[in-house]
Amino acid sequence: MKDGIEIKNAIIEKAIITADDHGLLSAWLNLNYGDSGCQNFGGWALYLPKSFRHHQTGLNKNIAGHFIFRVMEIAGVTEWDKLTGKTIRVKAEWDKCHAIGHIVKDDWFDPAKDFKEMESANA
Repeated sequence: MKDGIEIKNAIIEKAIITADDHGLLSAWLNLNYGDSGCQNFGGWALYLPKSFRHHQTGLNKNIAGHFIFRVMEIAGVTEWDKLTGKTIRVKAEWDKCHAIGHIVKDDWFDPAKDFKEMESANA
């Protein structure tokens, strides 16, 4: 892959949805690559409460729903708590996981790309 990005398999060790980081909603996957270590995927601000200056409403701004649904779709589950133990593919550099993919289908979730497309469609 270009720019130091490589594709590798990972096992989801933990799936977390939290509002602990500065009071905004985010979700994380803790990924285990086996011999080559671990990495996290996620950390996007999925929802900003009304107290945040950039709070937005409306179905077109539902990045939380999109993120959660696509993560579950990629892992092949219908419930968030079933993510643990699932094997997925990952496009990552040593310091960042850019996208996750279904283990056998050519289906990738790249939040930066998807959210940019959602923003353009809603402009």
